[in-house]
Amino acid sequence: MPYFDAASSLPPHPVATQALLAALDDGWADPSRPHREGRKARLLLDAAREAAAEAVGCRPDELTFTSSGTRALHTGVAGALAGRARVGRELLVSAVEHSAVLHAAGTHRAAGGGVTEIGVDREGRVAPEAVAAALRAATGGPALVCVQSANHEVGTRQPVEEIAEVCAAAGVPLLVDAAQSLPWGPVGGGWSLLAGSAHKWGGPAGVGLLVVRKGTRFAPVGPADERESGRAPGFEDIPAIVAAAASLRAVRQDAQAEGARLAGLVDRIRERVPALVPDVEVVGAAEERLPGIVTFSCLYADGEALLHALDREGFAVSSGSSCTSSTLTPSHVLRAMGVLSEGNVRVSLPPGTAEADVERFLAVLPGAVAGVREQLAPPVPVTAGEPEGGQGALTVDALGRRCPVPVIELSRVIGRVPVGGVVTVLADDAAARLDIPAWCDMRGQEYLGEAPHGAGRGTAYRVRRAV
Repeated sequence: MPYFDAASSLPPHPVATQALLAALDDGWADPSRPHREGRKARLLLDAAREAAAEAVGCRPDELTFTSSGTRALHTGVAGALAGRARVGRELLVSAVEHSAVLHAAGTHRAAGGGVTEIGVDREGRVAPEAVAAALRAATGGPALVCVQSANHEVGTRQPVEEIAEVCAAAGVPLLVDAAQSLPWGPVGGGWSLLAGSAHKWGGPAGVGLLVVRKGTRFAPVGPADERESGRAPGFEDIPAIVAAAASLRAVRQDAQAEGARLAGLVDRIRERVPALVPDVEVVGAAEERLPGIVTFSCLYADGEALLHALDREGFAVSSGSSCTSSTLTPSHVLRAMGVLSEGNVRVSLPPGTAEADVERFLAVLPGAVAGVREQLAPPVPVTAGEPEGGQGALTVDALGRRCPVPVIELSRVIGRVPVGGVVTVLADDAAARLDIPAWCDMRGQEYLGEAPHGAGRGTAYRVRRAV
């Protein structure tokens, strides 16, 4: 079964497995002890730290191993904020950060700190100018800026070097979540803190890394611990750490050639999916992106049903649709970009993906989407309204119906009003707030805005027929 969900996690790299098994014999003892077994463990830990630091592009004594990439981000955010508490209390994060950073921001806000969200463009890119403006406007004193090196959902690379220059000019540290990009190369620029996660490059789950460059104010939060510079309490899992460092070095050896090959396969998917499947929007940057990630959204399709349909065809993919989310809200990344979320599919190709598997995916995708679209719900009630400016008006009652029903019904009735006429869609699904404006942008219709409907019963979205 082709596994096209590499952005979530990769299977163990063969080098990781070999290193893990080899390190089990010599890496079980306490590396802080001076006896022979402790020294063996210390040698393995030090060698792994040096290898990982070389791959990251930092000093070994700047790198801490943590229990996960999420823990690295939480520790990095909390420690940097605590270290700069006298300077400021404002945390600045891009709107497309990983949920781990957003959760850390929520904790900071709950403790009385300020949080500023920096918007992105329709490709998911953070503009250095937007960071500079946010720093100037930070009323509570800017303490830390958080920006991904590349987005995990759409693959867009961020201009980290330019953003780092902006932060340096303002005297504010920059934390970079490099979980997705580290397998492909080091992150350039004058960043201050960096986090990564081993299972993103084929290392063991349960190993992350946090880099705090010298000169960065940092105060570990929580009970003091003598291990890992006080930043990661608990006994080090040395065999897993050794496997993580070995696999990172191994994937880097082939990164340039394999990245170019996967980028070519992704270019093929980006070009052919809109030609094979009608009413599809490919999202994310076309050029400045990770090699193996492509995301597209299919109008009039339920995201969860589409993932199941592709799974039955033998393909494991992911989605940012609200239909596949436990919160029933669309991906915060797609929402921040202002792009369509319904019927969303993220394809992330692992190293070694065969060209034949991509071709078979492209062959089965049209049928999978068509099958899901055929299962559309029956029409919802439509009523005539008062003409607006002498033009026709219709109201679609999609209250209580989940995505993609509101947009499906809008598309069904828009042709029943004359050009200039208005269709009002009543909906209480959070995805409608994103999908209706995105549909208008795709279809050249005029989105007039939204207003509360009734006594807390959803929202009224108004669309004027332009074509």
